[in-house]
Amino acid sequence: MASLRDIKTRITSTKKTSQITKAMEMVSAAKFNRAETNAKSFVPYMEKIQEVVTSIALGSKDVTHPMLVSRPVKKTGYLVITSDRGLAGAYNSNVLRLVLKTIQERHKSKDEYAIIAIGRNGRDFFKHKGMNVVLDIVGVPDQPNFANIKSLANKAVNMFSDGTYDELYMYYNHFISAIEHEVTAKKVLPLTDISGSHKLISYEYEPSAEEILEILLPQYAESLIYGALLDGKASEHASRMTAMKNATDNAKELIDNLTLSYNRARQAAITQEITEIVGGAAALE
Repeated sequence: MASLRDIKTRITSTKKTSQITKAMEMVSAAKFNRAETNAKSFVPYMEKIQEVVTSIALGSKDVTHPMLVSRPVKKTGYLVITSDRGLAGAYNSNVLRLVLKTIQERHKSKDEYAIIAIGRNGRDFFKHKGMNVVLDIVGVPDQPNFANIKSLANKAVNMFSDGTYDELYMYYNHFISAIEHEVTAKKVLPLTDISGSHKLISYEYEPSAEEILEILLPQYAESLIYGALLDGKASEHASRMTAMKNATDNAKELIDNLTLSYNRARQAAITQEITEIVGGAAALE
């Protein structure tokens, strides 16, 4: 049985840990509120740009663009969004597990795929396994703006255009609520599934539909990446908030159990001392 001093030390250290996890929970809650607002505020823009792109691409039958056309797939790109820090429950592991499983099932060699990693956890995971990471970015702020990933998003789109890969998939945590998010795989390029539920609207183009698509389609693809990042950040902060709350609750439960053990050990020690005193007194008589 542990000594009173050992139990007391564990109680003290557990209390300090619970104070840290409680503080981290509060910080994550504040970040989550902002991240949730950012993610929801971006939705109207995405819906509008998708509506415009759909109307131009599908409304004009004679309009074509390389980003709208599927081609034989020789190499696949995977853009994976993870966090830079841990202590977020299964936020990172769920995404990485799905991507790893997908790559192992679809490809036989590293020449058949390329990985673009957003976040230190994803980059380190794939590099540790010796997988083909062609582009990465770390240190993305907790409340990112488009300028933070503009260069990476632009390179990801250009790598499709120059034939580095023939299709691009994006894997991230889709935010549903503070306690629920799901790992999502979305095809970014080519843009063969842009119709959605939008009704076609007639637009007048100046100078021409082709020239507008030439500028608009890369921006749309980059916006998909940025929107997924905002979605992922909201999920990350929600996951870390939940993980820290669970850690705090577990610490409190452990403290209660240790306190009970401490009181029992203390009571046993007092009883032992009383027994020894009574026994000694009886021996003197």
